[in-house]
Amino acid sequence: MAKKRVLCIEDHPEMIDLIRLILGRQGFTVEGAVGGQEGLELMQENPPDLVLLDLMMPEMDGWEVYRQIKAREELKEIPVIAVKAKAQSIDRALGLYIVGMNDFITKPFGAEELLASVKDVLESPTSAKAV
Repeated sequence: MAKKRVLCIEDHPEMIDLIRLILGRQGFTVEGAVGGQEGLELMQENPPDLVLLDLMMPEMDGWEVYRQIKAREELKEIPVIAVKAKAQSIDRALGLYIVGMNDFITKPFGAEELLASVKDVLESPTSAKAV
């Protein structure tokens, strides 16, 4: 598998650093965007292979970022994994089954859980298809 680029859109830089450390050790290139607007701008400039998207961010939350990703023809095929602290089952159901995110991870997560999710989504034959 060619080296894959992951964009982490998160409002906490230390979480971006942690994800960069975990995924970087497995050969992924991880870029970070602090906030939704910065994330959308980076995606527009250079679309990643996968987005890790924090749902709870100030100013523009992850749900709005996701809506904008899927509304843009050049971005809508990019798989998205939602990341949320203290997720409730309704959040998971909404993310996965109603709006069509590719996976959902709850903070705090382990390195193995993050890696498994990223690899599963990237290796899935349906990961590049819009839902």
